[in-house]
Amino acid sequence: MGRNVVVVVRALAPASLLAAWVLVCVWPAPLHAEQDGVDLRGRVTTVDGAAIAGAAVSAERGGGRRETTTDADGRFVLPLDAAGAWSIAVWREGFLTEHARVDVSGPGASLVVVLQPSLREEIAVVADRRPVTLAESPSSVAVVDRADIFAAGAARLDDVLRRVPGFSLFRRSGSRTANPTAQGVSLRGVGATGASRTLVVDDGVPLNDAFGGWIAWGRVPSVALDRVEVLRGGASDLYGSAALSGVIALVRREPLRPFAALDAWIGTQGSRQVAAGAGASRGRWSATASAEWFRTDGHVLITPDERGAVDVEAGTRHGVVDLTGRAQLGTRDRIFLRGAWFDEARENGTPLQVNDTWLAQAAAGWDATRGAHAVVMRAYASRQRYDQAFTAVAASRNLETLTRLQQVPVDAAGASLVWTRAGRRADAAAGLEHRVVTGTSHERVFTGTGSFTTDAGGRQATTGAFAHVTVPLGAVVSLGGGLRYDRWESRSAARPVAAMTPAGREASAVSPRVTLRAALGPALALTASAYGAFRAPTLNELYRGFRVGNIITDANAMLDAERLTGIEAGVTIARPDGRLSARATAYAMSVRDPISNVTISASPSLVTRRRENLGRARSRGIELSLEARPASGWSMSAAYLLSDAEVTEAPAEPDLEGRRVPQVPRHAGSLGVRHAGARLGLAALQVRFDGRAYEDDRNTLALDGYVVVDALWSRAINDGPVSVFAAAENLTGSRYVVGRTPARTLGPPRSVRVGVRVGR
Repeated sequence: MGRNVVVVVRALAPASLLAAWVLVCVWPAPLHAEQDGVDLRGRVTTVDGAAIAGAAVSAERGGGRRETTTDADGRFVLPLDAAGAWSIAVWREGFLTEHARVDVSGPGASLVVVLQPSLREEIAVVADRRPVTLAESPSSVAVVDRADIFAAGAARLDDVLRRVPGFSLFRRSGSRTANPTAQGVSLRGVGATGASRTLVVDDGVPLNDAFGGWIAWGRVPSVALDRVEVLRGGASDLYGSAALSGVIALVRREPLRPFAALDAWIGTQGSRQVAAGAGASRGRWSATASAEWFRTDGHVLITPDERGAVDVEAGTRHGVVDLTGRAQLGTRDRIFLRGAWFDEARENGTPLQVNDTWLAQAAAGWDATRGAHAVVMRAYASRQRYDQAFTAVAASRNLETLTRLQQVPVDAAGASLVWTRAGRRADAAAGLEHRVVTGTSHERVFTGTGSFTTDAGGRQATTGAFAHVTVPLGAVVSLGGGLRYDRWESRSAARPVAAMTPAGREASAVSPRVTLRAALGPALALTASAYGAFRAPTLNELYRGFRVGNIITDANAMLDAERLTGIEAGVTIARPDGRLSARATAYAMSVRDPISNVTISASPSLVTRRRENLGRARSRGIELSLEARPASGWSMSAAYLLSDAEVTEAPAEPDLEGRRVPQVPRHAGSLGVRHAGARLGLAALQVRFDGRAYEDDRNTLALDGYVVVDALWSRAINDGPVSVFAAAENLTGSRYVVGRTPARTLGPPRSVRVGVRVGR
């Protein structure tokens, strides 16, 4: 949605001015007769160029009033009685009303109005598994909408989401250059391993890798997204395993009318992307198709003073195709069928370190409404193969030796059923979910005397059921409560050589939640929550080891689930006119048995770690957010997270107690400003910063803080759906360390791209 407001009155073309001058001089009477009536034409859009249909447009002058509404393309024609100065107002539900005084001087008068949404009207589904406004939700939810994605200087979705403080991957590097196994995501300083401690869903279907838990951020084409919702805090009561620190929901564009979209650009480091999408409908049937192709040559990861002959650019490329067919069954039911294909290949910074992922997925769904009741059903199945090559690099970084090759085929399937009811006396939700994953890591290990093969993997099945209800306690206070029960079992399908692997394990978890919200007026609300959450170990953590640089991490088939308890309290302030919204939340979360990569031994040439349940870690802090629309055309945002995350208990490793959780900075934040003007178009600036953190559990490998500035400029051509843009990431060229393995690796250098967007 647009967040900036622009009202543009087009000047008459020179030829029109000449014709008007002739008419004034030679035939003044006919001219005045023509100006007795004039049509005001225009278009109403969001800041990213999307048309706003059904917007009310009114014009007032001297007690007279004229009204009309915009059509499906956002266009309108408003007949006026006479030329002159008219007061124009444009309104649409969910947006701020925009007022302007326009001098309508002739029949060629035209204007473009860009509306911004009311902050109080932004809708989120992720918090309660049903649509509620952000102002009504007792949870801490951030929404990154299509306008935010459009205006971001960052090219990849995970980098766009870094504007939400507390969002972090396993390491600071983004998905353009990071190994897929380092793309696990976490929120609020809980800390990530390769597996995510946050669940990512696409239209109700999990995107977390079925075997390893990490995220392939390019799986959903950018043109298919409407917004991303980020729920911070434990959410296993509604979403089960992997929602330990929250949920990230990708919400797709609804094909309400035929559309076509294109996003194409080229940039530095040999980067380029083409993304396209289209949708059409006929009768009760509709279909959408989207595709994306991306490639970058990347940059050399290792710092210049440590590079050797083996260090080359870390490049990546991926392609994705997504096809969806829908059918409307009457006015209350809708079904869909979606097929997706994803292929990715990466070069990880040395000639022999490469990996690729291939995945095909089918999903089906049924959405039904019966008055206040709604039912959402989802079923999905996927087949995937992940290949990885690991190497050992000499201390001089002039020699690289292949150490192991892995092939990991994975099959996954799942289904969910969620029922919700909205009523005056109570809102309720309940559901069932089931998922089965089967995967095996086929590995060839190379030694100084030859090689051998080994297999490790198994089958994991998870079943969960939940119920949640929210009851108003008078006109001001509402009380919510929920409970979820999950049971999972892991069965080993193969036993690696020289390892004690149990035949299988079974466990369960109960995840409660209690919420309280008090609306103390139209502009102030207080919230409080207490919850429990969990994350079961993935097949990858149980059975598959890996190597990054000169760090070896071994699997552990005896891992238990991570379990979190948390409390939080917040205050939300929002102006009634929707132009200002602020939220402050204090939280405290404790994770029992966190799965960590514990250092067993370390030397300059080799570091050996093993996945272990560490004992207990806690994260407590304060998160602040502010969004404002201070004036026509301006949008501003600020966010900050203070996160105090440390290990509090480590019976097997007492030296780790009191140490900071790896990869979690104490301070993180972002600042953003956006302006849309008639002459300059859209300009956006985003600043984000992370404080000091540590690479390792012993806090010996420090990662200094850094500041990154991104920028974007975009302008529509002839006020139409086509726009050109230029963007820069790391505009100042900041050089910062994102990892130490133990060689220091750098974040992306300055990157510039230019492109065109059509039909957003």
